[in-house]
Amino acid sequence: MTDLHRLSIRELSEGLANAQFSSRELTAHYLKRIEKIDAQVKSYVTVTAEQALAQADAADAAIKAGNATALTGIPIAHKDIFCTQGIKTTAGSKMLDNFISPYDATVVAKAKAAGLVTLGKVNMDEFAMGSTSESSYFGATKNPWALDHVPGGSSGGSAAVVAADLAPFATGTDTGGSIRQPASFCGLTGLKPTYGRVSRFGMIAYASSLDQGGPIARSAEDCAYLMNVMAGHDAKDSTSINKEVDDYVANLNGTSVKGLRIGIPKQYFNVEGLAADVKARVEESLKKLEDMGAILVKIDLNMTESYVPTYYLIAPAEASSNLSRYDGVRYGYRAENPVDLMDLYKRSRSEGFGAEVQRRILIGTYALSAGYYDAYYVKAQKVRRLIQQDFLKAFENVDVIAAPSAPTTAYKIGANLSPTEMYLGDIYTLAVNLAGLPAINAPVGFDQDHLPVGLQLIGNYWSESQLLSVVHQYQQATDWHTKRAAIAEENA
Repeated sequence: MTDLHRLSIRELSEGLANAQFSSRELTAHYLKRIEKIDAQVKSYVTVTAEQALAQADAADAAIKAGNATALTGIPIAHKDIFCTQGIKTTAGSKMLDNFISPYDATVVAKAKAAGLVTLGKVNMDEFAMGSTSESSYFGATKNPWALDHVPGGSSGGSAAVVAADLAPFATGTDTGGSIRQPASFCGLTGLKPTYGRVSRFGMIAYASSLDQGGPIARSAEDCAYLMNVMAGHDAKDSTSINKEVDDYVANLNGTSVKGLRIGIPKQYFNVEGLAADVKARVEESLKKLEDMGAILVKIDLNMTESYVPTYYLIAPAEASSNLSRYDGVRYGYRAENPVDLMDLYKRSRSEGFGAEVQRRILIGTYALSAGYYDAYYVKAQKVRRLIQQDFLKAFENVDVIAAPSAPTTAYKIGANLSPTEMYLGDIYTLAVNLAGLPAINAPVGFDQDHLPVGLQLIGNYWSESQLLSVVHQYQQATDWHTKRAAIAEENA
């Protein structure tokens, strides 16, 4: 079969169960597509072809023996921020270019236990710091919809690999929008779960109180299958919540759009820099949901102007602390021929980290320094609580909150946005991480240049099933999620 890459996760699961094709055939099909197409997209950092075929053979044996899960034998790509035993894990950085993890992240271990086949590790902004996937030490990943545009970041490789049909779905991480924004830029569905819903063990830390893993796929249904694997308590992660996990696939029709109260924050639709095409497509999608029975409710989120400055104090502060471990002594990049210990520290870090990572370390170190800790970091944490309370007040009157996922469509590669311009591009996503809420991106159309536009729906705590269900029903009534970039239509 030459069109296996066009099948949904449910169709792949049924095809494997009914012996319409084997996991080895499916895996080989994707590996051939990667070999043919990825030189143009540059989504993979490492392709694990030999291991993938061995896992596929084991999956075929499990299916034959009747020991399969719903996902046994289906290929997956992992963001290169998840540790993978025996495979290079780089976080997109020169600092970790030689690091081979001795253990699996919990997300990776769960994927293996479910019988998923690892195709490889995909590109990302260095240490997840960026919105374009251009800061990677391994070069920029391209957007399959327009190869001269970025796929978004930091999970740009995860989005590009799915949009180009080089993997059926992928894992991503979201610290300030890094699942939702690339999903928006690449015309995909991406879910950022409630903080603590997915284990962070073995996920290389950027900002520990904000980071959260989640799925990127074509549809809400495909995301639900992967969430069934990723979600759950993990004793190895002290921030993991011991709370019963939903069956996200079984609950896909559990929330009726009819009567659903969707909050429309007036501040979000008056943001300077919101592109006219993006605003129009998002408003059209909300009109469609209204036609399906949803109730649109105007609300106020009065802390909107505080999102960017609050995030860009807290996240760099945590990053400066987390990245202090990369000192040239324990593991990772080590400067050659240091003259003394201080020289080893300085050169290992200045040579191993890229410009954006160094910028955020410096900002964070400044915010945590003795003279400024109370004035900046402590104040930012107080504002963070006010942002959370702003959302909770809104949820007293609405079920979900709607917003664009990004104010624009994908930027051109090399657009040379200033740091401030890049940071402002995250205005719709940052607050969700500051508050620890779940949110999802759904594709809702295109701009005049045929670049994808995304709608973001934000839910209250632990409402992942509701968000997936609402988007699933929207996708049953529309076909935006089925659209494919020209490069994805190529047969291997």
